[in-house]
Amino acid sequence: MANKKNTHEVVIKIEGKEWTDALDVAFKEKVKTAEVAGFRKGKVPRDIYEKKFGKESLYLRASDEVVNTAYQKALDESKLVPVVQPSVDIKDVDDKKIEFTFKIITKPEVTVKKYKGLKVKPEKVEVKKEEIEHELGHILERYTETKSKEGKVEKGNIAVIDFEGFKDGKAFDGGKSENYELEIGSNTFIPGFEEQIIGMKLNEEKDINVTFPKDYHAEDLKGKDVIFKVKVNDIKEKLERKFDKELFEDLGIEGVDSKEKLEKHIEEEIKEAKEMEAENVYVEKLLEAVSKNVEVDIPEEMVEEEIDRMLNRYEEQLKMQGINLEMYYAFTKTQEKDLRAQMEKEAYSHVLYRLMLEEILGLEKVEVKDDEVEKEVDEMAKKYQMKKNDFLNAFGGKDMVKYDLEIRKVIELLKEYNK
Repeated sequence: MANKKNTHEVVIKIEGKEWTDALDVAFKEKVKTAEVAGFRKGKVPRDIYEKKFGKESLYLRASDEVVNTAYQKALDESKLVPVVQPSVDIKDVDDKKIEFTFKIITKPEVTVKKYKGLKVKPEKVEVKKEEIEHELGHILERYTETKSKEGKVEKGNIAVIDFEGFKDGKAFDGGKSENYELEIGSNTFIPGFEEQIIGMKLNEEKDINVTFPKDYHAEDLKGKDVIFKVKVNDIKEKLERKFDKELFEDLGIEGVDSKEKLEKHIEEEIKEAKEMEAENVYVEKLLEAVSKNVEVDIPEEMVEEEIDRMLNRYEEQLKMQGINLEMYYAFTKTQEKDLRAQMEKEAYSHVLYRLMLEEILGLEKVEVKDDEVEKEVDEMAKKYQMKKNDFLNAFGGKDMVKYDLEIRKVIELLKEYNK
């Protein structure tokens, strides 16, 4: 439950013409689908409808019609500023009136006892030679070409195969493919499979006996002995690439036409990525250090609302991978309550940091001018290749852009104060 100091119950009554108008709207909508003997849908008289279904059948829809007005009235009369969506209960309702009880949670009192001189420093970033060499190897691997070869499949070759798996003489789901390119030695198939491909010739067919691992994800295949019927359609060998003119043209990196320039380019890319990661870690450590000097009683509702936001973002990320939350719960054998529990600690930190930074914002009298907001909108719209209005609609308007700039300014101040 929220701290009682931040929990306010406001009762609002809607009556008279405003309520009867809402009941009229509810009736006009409900009557469209009402079935009464002797009348066509949408043509049932009000008195007949109410006699059959009762006036009470209109109350819920009518309450939807007036709840937003009632909520705004509650805010206007109470002068309260909510920090989460309110909960609303119908306290009393009949054909003359409706009374709503709104539970409004307001911002808790925040005390930041110390936010200067905490001496939190960012870690220095360096790029090692081995990291550059590793990336050079990846580039050669990515741009490796292949050609068909005669003879037998050898380790390092790519065998283009048809295969189908059978358990107890019956084909099983997911065990069949055609013209699958399998790199021998990549260990992408279950243990023992690739080794038995070695030595096979073009167009050769063979039964391969393997045992699925005991921790295999498919329950019906765990630890089971199976047979794969395999045919080799092609055998390819990799052609070694070198850092030559042709490879640099394939890479298409502006200004890179030598191995030395490519190494420099890779070094800069790795350094930039490391600096970004180090900056994120630094800011997180800085906020954590400041938060240890903060006194606040955070309403549970604020944390729950943050978990809702995190869940929505996570769901969007899953959708990009072709998965929805129901599938995720099935795969992981979990429920929404388990995922919410995992997110609770991080959600609490998000809310704590936000309240803390807002308090420091006021203490430091940080300001963001209108021209700064306009400049930021222009730059962000350009970055995301969007029209200004489209960007603002997606971001939440200029007020959100201003708030974002304010918070970033506070974080920059904290960096200066805690070097």
